[in-house]
Amino acid sequence: EVQVVESGGGLVQAGGSLRLSCAASGLPSEEFAVGWYRQAPGRDRERISCVMSSDGSTYYADSVKGRFTASSDSAKSTAWLQMNSLKPEDTAVYTCAVDPYTRSCYIDYDPTSWGQGTQVTVSS
Repeated sequence: EVQVVESGGGLVQAGGSLRLSCAASGLPSEEFAVGWYRQAPGRDRERISCVMSSDGSTYYADSVKGRFTASSDSAKSTAWLQMNSLKPEDTAVYTCAVDPYTRSCYIDYDPTSWGQGTQVTVSS
């Protein structure tokens, strides 16, 4: 029922920035969590961030902490991932995933709705 569409990927040089957007529809309430994942060829999928719409609390993987910022707007059912100081190692397909039931990014986060993915390529 919940549908998710992400966008904003592209090609940037190392040190540059991109902002990814994640738009959800069909959410049962304004309380939800949005996680961002990435996967490069030959590598496991990695959860890199999560933001809770109710209080704005966030989680970041060590690999992106200090460079990426996750945010959300509960009224717009939209989330963003601001990516700064991009590195070639950040090259991957980025996907957002929504959990409309959890109240925490830490305790019981279990996304059920996934976007189609958007490619981020960082050149050196």
